[in-house]
Amino acid sequence: MALGASTVEPVALTELRHVLGSSPFRRLFAVRLTGQFADGLVQAALATFVLFSPERQATAPRIAIAFVVLLLPYSLIGPFVGVFLDRWHRRGVLVYANLLRTLSVAILATLVVLGHDGADLALAVLVTLGIGRFVLAGLSASLPHTVEPSGLVTANALSPTAGTVASSIGGLVGVGIRALVGGGDRGSMVVLACAGLGYIAASFVARTIPRDLLGPHGDIVGDGVRDVWRGLVDGFHHLRERRAAADAILVVSMHRIAFGAATVLAILILRNSLNDPNEPAGALAGLTMVVGVTAGGALIGAVLTPWATRHLGSVPWSVMSLLIAAVLTIVGLLGTTLDWPGLSGITGLLVAGFGIGYSGQSVKVTSDTIVQKDVSDDHRGRVFSLYDVSVNIGLVIGVVWIAFTSPITGLSALIDVLISLVLVLAAAWYFVVSRRRGSLV
Repeated sequence: MALGASTVEPVALTELRHVLGSSPFRRLFAVRLTGQFADGLVQAALATFVLFSPERQATAPRIAIAFVVLLLPYSLIGPFVGVFLDRWHRRGVLVYANLLRTLSVAILATLVVLGHDGADLALAVLVTLGIGRFVLAGLSASLPHTVEPSGLVTANALSPTAGTVASSIGGLVGVGIRALVGGGDRGSMVVLACAGLGYIAASFVARTIPRDLLGPHGDIVGDGVRDVWRGLVDGFHHLRERRAAADAILVVSMHRIAFGAATVLAILILRNSLNDPNEPAGALAGLTMVVGVTAGGALIGAVLTPWATRHLGSVPWSVMSLLIAAVLTIVGLLGTTLDWPGLSGITGLLVAGFGIGYSGQSVKVTSDTIVQKDVSDDHRGRVFSLYDVSVNIGLVIGVVWIAFTSPITGLSALIDVLISLVLVLAAAWYFVVSRRRGSLV
């Protein structure tokens, strides 16, 4: 075992040095880190404003409505927007979309100061997150232009994972900033102002990337309504013809059903069972811990995935990760629900969060790489937007499921078992369809 470990580490470090040796990759990586750190600040500000304020009780339907409003509308327009990632220079998208996010965050801060939490706030949040999803799809579509094909798995392990960690750190910093300036809606406004500065920084970093480097380099989709629709349909057909990529997207979406369900369950348990509902500070601190451990699990999944896919194959590693997550999730959630010794309280949530985070990133890294390799560059923007939409729909399904089935306490052994079962079914389905297609590698 010692020999195996000593062999793996130099190989991993060599690949990492090779990827980081690419100046275009480093710049694209910096855009992601800066932007997702700011995303974490925005999420912290909104969570403390909407879900963790004493006057705004957190119930499953309320949380579900918030998630649906935030995710579903973009899922309807995202594919159409993605067509433009195959038309516009992607470097320009990263520059100007981040500046637009700065403007949208300024509007959010104004609404928070005015105490608005109705339709106008929801619309402002929709615009902010919609632009953010567009940026993330652009980053994924651009990545293959910054590294050699042999370095894609490592780049996909490093970049999105580090972005997730940056977002988690941004959330922690946002909670800290809000507390330092006295909390309340004023604190949320200060955090949003910091996020706006982060998006400006991301835009300036993107401007240092050569204009034509990130593509697209082939045929350009027209900009009329008919051209956009035709481009979207063409992207969908392109994906249908590449079953490995389509299956990879679907397995990530199935994982997100479990992720969305577990997220709402954790919020309910922390807010209404493990803490006094009228004193949300403890619940927010607990959620911060769970998010941190989930990000830690994602980091470990990303570190292991490049080595594991070389020795086991992408599909077997994804299947194994989902099954490990199923075990950790059911043990952790049932430990909290049934108050098992050693897993009672927040400990069980930490175990489940680690499993969900680890499996999610392991599957996402392998799936992103499959999609990037299997899909042509001239369709990559549209496919990654469809990918994003599929993931969002998976999250919404998980959230709505809990909204209609969970008690306000979040404590339900049956739901705990069903969330774990979703992960098992995802693993079984992916294994069977890949073996049938002869791509169990």
